[in-house]
Amino acid sequence: MSSLRWGSISFSSIISAYTKLQSNIVAQVRQIASSMSRATPGKFLLLQFGMSQITQIGESLSNMISQVNSVIMNAVRNQKS
Repeated sequence: MSSLRWGSISFSSIISAYTKLQSNIVAQVRQIASSMSRATPGKFLLLQFGMSQITQIGESLSNMISQVNSVIMNAVRNQKS
């Protein structure tokens, strides 16, 4: 029987990847803003889509951190009683 190998992820690696994505979007915004005459509706739509994805990822990270915090607080509360 084969054993499953589970990878591990850390908050720092997740936040680091999120920060890189955010930086890429900011760079794209700056690029479009600096050359408005060459900006096309397609570029604006792609940028808007990317920004909405970053927002959703940020909200998901926030929810995940909140849930982990809740689990930790419950564990601490259970240890006290």
